[in-house]
Amino acid sequence: MASIEYQGLKFSGGKFFIILSLLGAIIGGGWTVYKFYDDYLDMKAKIENYTAPDLSNYDEQIAVIKSELDMILDEINLVASVARDLKGDMKIDLRNASDDIRHITEIVNSIEDRQKADTREIFDELKLIEESLDLQINKALNNPLSGLSSKK
Repeated sequence: MASIEYQGLKFSGGKFFIILSLLGAIIGGGWTVYKFYDDYLDMKAKIENYTAPDLSNYDEQIAVIKSELDMILDEINLVASVARDLKGDMKIDLRNASDDIRHITEIVNSIEDRQKADTREIFDELKLIEESLDLQINKALNNPLSGLSSKK
């Protein structure tokens, strides 16, 4: 087996491999720490040089949008108020129309009742006139002086 001797220490293959692995891990760890520290310094420099963007334009736009929304809400409230008023007026008009219809129906029914009564009265009078006329015709026909005779 191959072995290496250095300042009186003798290293065989397995020990040499372990030492080489440890050296690689230590160097790799050192490199990682260096990169983290370098990134930290870069980030620190960027943070120190950072200037906040100007957002005043957005604030102005938000204020304009809020005022427009307030106007729209006022208009919506106005429309809702007008709709409520119209609804109330329509209810009142509907009640009035219903009352008018009931009144007109009462008038029509009253007129129909009077017309029926008048029709009955006219038929009764016509019947009396007819009976009276029949009686006069029979008298005239049965009168021996008239020279006509009834054919009953």
